[in-house]
Amino acid sequence: MSRRPFHKVLIANRGEIALRVMRTARRLGHGVVAVYSDADQDAPHVRLADQAVRIGAPPPAQSYLNIAAIIAAAKATGADAVHPGYGFLAENEDFAQACTDAGLVFIGPSPDAIAAMGNKAGAKDIMLRAGVPCVPGYQGEDQNDEAMLREARRIGFPVMIKAVAGGGGRGMRLVSDADAFLDMLRSARSEAAAAFGDGTVILEKAIANPRHIEIQVFGDSHGNAVHLGERDCSVQRRHQKLIEEAPSPAVGPELRARMGAVAVQAVKALAYEGAGTLEFLLDGDGQFYFMEMNTRLQVEHPVTEALTGLDLVEWQLRVAAGEPLPLRQEQIRLEGHAIEVRLCSEDAAQDFMPKSGRMALWQMPEEIRVEHALESGAEIPPYYDSMIAKLISHGASREEARARLMVGLEQAAALGVTTNQTFLLSCLRHPAFVAGKATTAFIAAHGDDLNAPAVAAADVALATLVLSVSHPLAHPVGGGRSLAASFATPLRFEIGGAVRDAELLRERDGSYRVTCDGTEHGCEVISLSGDMIRVRRGDITESARFVRDGDQLFVQHRGQTLALRDLTLAAPQSSAAAGGDGKVRAALNGRVVAVLVKLGDRVAVGQPVITLEAMKMEHVHAAGLAGTVTAIEVAEGDQVTTGRIVVEIAA
Repeated sequence: MSRRPFHKVLIANRGEIALRVMRTARRLGHGVVAVYSDADQDAPHVRLADQAVRIGAPPPAQSYLNIAAIIAAAKATGADAVHPGYGFLAENEDFAQACTDAGLVFIGPSPDAIAAMGNKAGAKDIMLRAGVPCVPGYQGEDQNDEAMLREARRIGFPVMIKAVAGGGGRGMRLVSDADAFLDMLRSARSEAAAAFGDGTVILEKAIANPRHIEIQVFGDSHGNAVHLGERDCSVQRRHQKLIEEAPSPAVGPELRARMGAVAVQAVKALAYEGAGTLEFLLDGDGQFYFMEMNTRLQVEHPVTEALTGLDLVEWQLRVAAGEPLPLRQEQIRLEGHAIEVRLCSEDAAQDFMPKSGRMALWQMPEEIRVEHALESGAEIPPYYDSMIAKLISHGASREEARARLMVGLEQAAALGVTTNQTFLLSCLRHPAFVAGKATTAFIAAHGDDLNAPAVAAADVALATLVLSVSHPLAHPVGGGRSLAASFATPLRFEIGGAVRDAELLRERDGSYRVTCDGTEHGCEVISLSGDMIRVRRGDITESARFVRDGDQLFVQHRGQTLALRDLTLAAPQSSAAAGGDGKVRAALNGRVVAVLVKLGDRVAVGQPVITLEAMKMEHVHAAGLAGTVTAIEVAEGDQVTTGRIVVEIAA
């Protein structure tokens, strides 16, 4: 094969993905071009590129899928190669072909390889013919409801419904019985069609409590292929990964060699070029079953980079330029242990509902690797995936890597938008994870423990103190003793959905006493500056970060974030927001994908009435009372904002 040199790379992606590719491309001497939607016009990946091109008109969610606009951007800027990142068009054979047809080097596998493995049904057929063990299921062309239900009964419940295109857990549903099958089938098809433009699905037997193991592979245009070990991606919510680690606690040298050999065999059979990942389910007996192949670099590739000391984006660029793989299989070494967590703008306690808005304070630790594209004051739009950062640790042992990651998570400040930071810490601390026993059932089995970390009364008192002393009109802290009489200041605030009353008293010696829920807490403010407060409680001095954003206060203390809304001077609020007044309100910014009722329908409490999609996930909204539907304020395809009334019901 001849060399395919290129000099300027357009990155057809956004956020931390674009920044990650830019970093390596620049190190290798390539110019970099960014593309952006209207929602991202001031984003860091736009500012840091050599050139940036606006692609597509609203809606912003579709901009990064505009193949013609991306090709035109490459031509306009003189880019001669395109890196698709690891989302959007990364596994789209039409995009790969369009790049090739335009004379651009596509930094990824061939369109034929993407087509062969990008369709889950076709990929399973290829693997079965190659003798690779696959999960029993149905991947036929007959997609009508009756045929699908019949095949599900033949396979035996529980079954998995999976979109044939795309990945990331979208278009995937676990169905436990026949009664729920058709509703789940509709939901999976709708989500798949919205995410990938294809509502076709396959069925698979649901394997009880498996491990999700994936093998990182690379091939080149000279017929070489290697694997770089496995990653364990078992800790998932909504079938989307939250924590990945390498090596897997469940995989030993012999099993690693067998799984790696199967993966390399598949790469060679496909004449595959570039980075890829073969995903398997590993049962309790050590048997593994092929699920799918992702024909791109994975979000979790940094854990493999930590173990191997290699730059996988560099490998992608070199392979795309026609060079052979830099190493042979026997030259690849795996050293230590690495763990990655995905920090997401979502509320883990509310079924991982995604959150958008302004990130008032954003500070990431410097001691571990962090991949992100945020800054204080940045807006998190509702159109894209909820992942906002990846934190990766590496250590000589698993326990060392886990400990380093927990310290890094505790130091991270993400205030202003609800994140899963505390939830991730709960996962890392849970005995099952510590013991290396987490399977794909981990979050479902331990959700109550993971979602309900106890908020100490002393921490609520600390937040109450910050609420008072950080107010712009507050009396300056410090100043020592005073002979002036002190009077308690009443405070009212909302925290965790509940309204609390408290009193703050400044003692004559300059210390403070907070009374909340009938309990007194004494403390002394050592310093208050910027976004940091230092306090002494008893013999212990410690720090907390905070930020005020309008009537909201966010306080972070030892990795836990408390969000308070100051109601001290607010008028009494109605309790109808949950829909008890008959008005169903959008719980988040999103797009209407299904209206499930008609005018005049009788509905019961809790009956689904509308489905919204945000950050690539669907969220069903239900009736708050029993009655008759009197108004439907939206239609399928509409964009709605948080709090907008979408359906009205008369009791």
